Amino acid sequence: MGVFLILSSFLSVLLILLFVNSFWKQQKRSRSLPPGPPPLPLLGNPIYVTRAAACKYYPELSKKYGPVFTIWKMTEPIVVLCGYEVVKDALVNHSEEFSGRPVRPTVEHYTKGYSFMSGSGYWRPFRRFLLTSLRNFGMGKRIMEEIVQEEAEQLISAMSLTKGKAFNSIGLLGSAVNNIVSSILFGERFEYHDRRLKELILAARRHANSVLSLFHQVCNSFPILMKLPVIRKKLYKDTFDILDFVRKEINHHREKVDLTAPRDLIDSFLAKIKEEEGNPKTPFNETSILTLSGSLFAAATETTSSTLKFCLSLMTHYPDIQEKVQREIDEVIGPQRLPGIMDRAQLPYTNAVIHECQRVLDLAPIGLYRATTTDTQFRGFTLPKGTTIIPFLSSVLSDPTQWETPEDFNPGQFLDSKGQFQANPAFMAFSAGKRACLGEPLARLELFLFFTTLLQRFTFRLPPGSETQDWKSLKSQKAALIGTSEFCAVPRSVVSK
Repeated sequence: MGVFLILSSFLSVLLILLFVNSFWKQQKRSRSLPPGPPPLPLLGNPIYVTRAAACKYYPELSKKYGPVFTIWKMTEPIVVLCGYEVVKDALVNHSEEFSGRPVRPTVEHYTKGYSFMSGSGYWRPFRRFLLTSLRNFGMGKRIMEEIVQEEAEQLISAMSLTKGKAFNSIGLLGSAVNNIVSSILFGERFEYHDRRLKELILAARRHANSVLSLFHQVCNSFPILMKLPVIRKKLYKDTFDILDFVRKEINHHREKVDLTAPRDLIDSFLAKIKEEEGNPKTPFNETSILTLSGSLFAAATETTSSTLKFCLSLMTHYPDIQEKVQREIDEVIGPQRLPGIMDRAQLPYTNAVIHECQRVLDLAPIGLYRATTTDTQFRGFTLPKGTTIIPFLSSVLSDPTQWETPEDFNPGQFLDSKGQFQANPAFMAFSAGKRACLGEPLARLELFLFFTTLLQRFTFRLPPGSETQDWKSLKSQKAALIGTSEFCAVPRSVVSK
């Protein structure tokens, strides 16, 4: 009994000392940081640091503490940026200082730092290489437009088989988007009924959900958990399914590659690895080709297909807007010719609808975390090097100083007084600055061509017995609109002029 009391007393004193030490350090570090809710010693602000907490708590915290505030993840500070002016100031005006990434142990474990989400400095050569390679394979050129148009025709044929009956389109849309990414990465596309394609789409969706899950966040906070085999297996199952597929593609490419004439992005990677042989500091190696290709494949498939499904689902609840889009498409393009990217300037209302769908979808409310690359003076505060930064992009997309009706679905917010499309700098659906989404040009191309082609050929309606809802009612149903909702794709009978 005496030993037990001594041990209990020792642990109690130790715990008290840890709390006091944590409290003292937090107080000392917070003097130069933005204000925020008082953290608990050792624990920080646990209810505010999950990704799900952003939309729930950050608007109120911003009202109380200002557009720049601090929350604590255990003993580490996280600075949250709210509103267009502040986010733009950080990501655009101070783009270099805010171009880092915080260390994420779950990512570092299998990528060894060769990842867009990594805190290493490898992102710069990777980004330059990928942008150059994508341009070489047609990004921004007619050839890429033709690839998307051809896939749009395949999508139309597959959707026509539903014969106007209710169905969940996420599988078909995911297949179409996946085929664009596969064409760029691997130089091939899949038939929509291909079992491998369906498995890959599901793996990409599960991988995206897993990376953003609470389970991943807990493992990032306590990386020692990853030493347990059962934890690692659960953590990386979907990720490794994608990497296994990519690895097989890479090995297949090695058998036929002509390094002087790359056919696709994998060939370009292999050529770059060969070129960098002998350079011990090169980031282009067997690990980076695998992890980067896997990341591109998963991210590009899931985000674009989810956005497209949301756009079409929203049209079923706004038949008047859908009709206006179709009328504009009929007048400019007609019923037969496939829409092209050059039509975008002549379709201002259609373009506005796509942008407004993306704005209200708010697919990545906080995007990927940033980190300061040096001690940074920002808005009257000193942010030490390595400070984790959350650009609260949702607050930009709904900033009342930048949008006429931020809480409503209103395509007119992207139109000027003459009805012409008007870009808004607060449209940061792809983030901003040096670490903005690498795939933005491709995503914009796909969304415009797929959306206009589908509305040219079909009218999207709710299943029989369903009723339309306004945006205030739909706002809490975004996940269902993307994942489980069904609609009818009714073929249009438009008379050619």
